[in-house]
Parts: sequence; structure tokens; C-alpha cells
Amino acid sequence: MMGGLMDIDSKVSLVAKPPTEEIVTLEDLRSLFESRTSPSHYIGFEISGLLHLGTIVISGYKLRDMMQAGIKATVFLADWHSVINKKLGGDWERIKEASKYYEEAFSAFVPGVNIVLGSDLYAKEADYWKNVIEFSSHVSLARATRTLTIMGRSMKESLDIAQFFYPSMQAVDIHTLNAEIAHAGIDQRKVHMLAREVYPKMGWKPPVAVHHAILLGLSKPERSGLEEDAESDLIISGKMSKSKPKSAIFIHDSTEEIYSKIASAWCPVGEVRLNPILQYAKLIVFHDSDEFRVEREKKFGGDIVYGSYEELEKDYLQRKIHPADLKQSVAREIDKVISPLRARFEGRKERIVELFADKDGK
Repeated sequence: MMGGLMDIDSKVSLVAKPPTEEIVTLEDLRSLFESRTSPSHYIGFEISGLLHLGTIVISGYKLRDMMQAGIKATVFLADWHSVINKKLGGDWERIKEASKYYEEAFSAFVPGVNIVLGSDLYAKEADYWKNVIEFSSHVSLARATRTLTIMGRSMKESLDIAQFFYPSMQAVDIHTLNAEIAHAGIDQRKVHMLAREVYPKMGWKPPVAVHHAILLGLSKPERSGLEEDAESDLIISGKMSKSKPKSAIFIHDSTEEIYSKIASAWCPVGEVRLNPILQYAKLIVFHDSDEFRVEREKKFGGDIVYGSYEELEKDYLQRKIHPADLKQSVAREIDKVISPLRARFEGRKERIVELFADKDGK
């Protein structure tokens, strides 16, 4: 059953399905489905670098879940935000070209998703900047500064005035798109909580906030100091990032590159906490499949087929599965996911990589 033909419990279950980590609040989401057959949704992305598993696959899987539940999903390509956060050198022409790459990739991976470019939206909405100023009048400088970690910026950095408007703009984007569900990675939680707090003061209905897991990079996570909570800081600082190419799996990576990167990944024996390879198994391999085959040589016991992530995690904790076998098998499945996107951009990789290259050589 799809959309309106689906019962509310099934819709809620789809939204709550991994990679979702948090819904604020579950009661609000249920109430929304009771009043609206096809509620509206938003997730925003800066135009900031080559697309990787964390950007398009994790977000895309959640978008597919949302759309299966009948939600009208929108991907917002935040070009203005990209300039403010100094992405691609703040070059509008590069950002404009790169946004077309993002649009093509998301349209391919999530067929039917609505895609909106920030500058197009702002040009049509006469009250947008008025609303940004009004929203900002309800936000203290200290609160805005704390929220700036959504940009990957610490409170110790030297910031310009434009950057302090970033949280307000992101919050107002949700209202401008008439989105009833605000969706993002858990690292964007602060701005959604800010929106839910300020919206009633402006006579707006607060959105339901849905936060999915942050996909870890391939390296061992280390603290950055952006977050006070140590665990949250390790997760956010350890996320897959375009700025750490050796720790990220891009949609343009060849089969050989995927296997090589995963083979050298941090994956401690018998350890589950912050283990990226196990996380990929949970959030990617098991998202669309009820079965995962870990391939092993016969002398080591032969292949094992798992029917759930929980079974796999249990065996890994008990050291019944060697990291090398887990890595090899996860790489096989990741390559299957990446393959259609890689093929779509075949012959254009060089230009795309050049588009996102640091022109200053830094």
C-alpha cells in the first residue's frame, strides 16, 4: 500500500525506520498524519562538494521512506547558504553549475522528489527577507552563536555578520516551503529546535522534526570540540565528509576504490561503538534487504547469511566474524548501491571533480 491507502501506524513506522534516530515529536507526527494524507517535507543541502554515501544514500533512503508513506518530499539546494558558508569560494557561477549536479543525482536516486533551488525560492517570495529579520529578532546573539555548529563552525572562530543570519535563514526556509516536516541529519537538530521554539512567537505552526543518523567516515573518530557532549562530538566530527576524501566513499568511486577504502577502514575487532563498517551494514545493507551474506573461506567456516542486523552485531561482538570478512562483504553491497550513480556520471567525473577543486590549492 502507498500514500493515502496506508494506515497511520505504517506511515509512522516508515518515517521512524532507520536511519531515523529521532522524531520531535512522535505524537506530533501521528497527529499530522491524522489531519493530512500527504504532509509536506523539507531537507536542505549546501552545494559544497562531491556527493558521497552520507549525503545522498542515507538522506535518499530516508526520502524514499517518506515518499512511500505519502509525504511530499522536497530537496532544497541552499545556494545562498553555500555562499555565506564560503563553499566553492563563494563563486555563484560554480555553485550554480554544481547545483545542477546535485539536482541530477538526487532526481536519479530518489525518483519523483521535488527539488527547489534557494535563489529561485527567494526571488518568488517577497516576504522571505522580512521574515528572516523578524525571526532573527527573537534569537539572541548567544543562541545564534551556539547554533552555528550546524555550519561546522565553532564558537571560537572569527565569524562575519552574514554567517549569524544562517540559522535564521535555515529556519525560515522551512516555513517558506510550507514544510510540515523538517528533516535533516542529527547534526542539524539545533536549528530545528530553534524553529520549533520561535515559530509560535511569529504565529507559525512548528514543524515536526525528523533527524537521521550521521554516517561515519572510514577513519577513527576524534573529538573536534564543536559539541560539548563527548559522544555527540565524536559522531559529528567523525562523519563522512568531502573534506576528508580518504575517509569518504563518493558516488564516483570505482569498484576498486570502494574495496580499497573499506579494506583500510577503522573496524576494531569485537567493537561495535562508532564502528563505521557495522554502521554501513545496519543503515545501508539492511535498509532494503532482509538478508546479508558475509563471505568467508571454507577453512574459516564458510559463508554466513544474516537475516537481521542484530544477528550480525551479536556475532561481531562475540568475535565470530573477522573485520576483513565483514569489510569485504560490506564493500560488495556498497558497490551495488553506488554503481547506478557512478554509471550515470561516467565520462563527466573529471569535470565534476574539477568543479569542486580548491582553486587556492589549500
